[in-house]
Amino acid sequence: MQRLILDSLQQARAAKRPLALITNLDNGAQCLYEPGLATQTFPVARVIPEMVIQRVSAALRDDRSQCVETSQGRYFIQIFNPPLRLLIIGAVHISQYLAPMAQLAGYQVSIIDPRRSFSTAERFPDLELLTDWPDEALQALAPDTRTAIVTLTHDPKLDDPALQVALASEAFYIGCLGSRRTHAARLERLTGAGIEATAQQRLHAPVGLDIGARSAAEIALACLAEITASLRQSQVCGA
Repeated sequence: MQRLILDSLQQARAAKRPLALITNLDNGAQCLYEPGLATQTFPVARVIPEMVIQRVSAALRDDRSQCVETSQGRYFIQIFNPPLRLLIIGAVHISQYLAPMAQLAGYQVSIIDPRRSFSTAERFPDLELLTDWPDEALQALAPDTRTAIVTLTHDPKLDDPALQVALASEAFYIGCLGSRRTHAARLERLTGAGIEATAQQRLHAPVGLDIGARSAAEIALACLAEITASLRQSQVCGA
């Protein structure tokens, strides 16, 4: 591997940017594809067929390295995606179900709640618990295109500032617990805080797919299902 490619790969991974290493299996030639920057960084179009570039986008979205056979040779697409993260605002009952479900689905989960009586290791074993104010915690965590955020506290003092930070980020999913009436009031508050209507459209509320969920476990299941749909059925990762 060329030193330029290796350095660029390491820099992208440190910055949590999605990247693909494309190798011509017939002659060993390699190049990097970084969504949105590939043509500026490396002349990809001159190195590999357009068909392979198109497959890279799908591979990044699906988190799946793969081989591609073309009339111009065989290529291996190796995916280097940042880790999937789920940032949950609120150490509540639903979170106790959602967190382990998300871990099983491959997410790094953080629970954010300044209420220390809620944020305990007994209630959330083997999870990252952050007791900073949610907006401050989100700013420090710097949500990227591989991050989902869910607000579950039902407390505007905690949820609203977090949503303002989330909407300014590249998070691929932002969900909010609450009824349609609750969400309408939430939108009014966000509008008063200067959040434009186009940004508010990114919010998924009421949170989760409409599967008729009633219990905390069912709501968590619906939430993770909607997060998965947003990840897998949308052009995330900049692909």
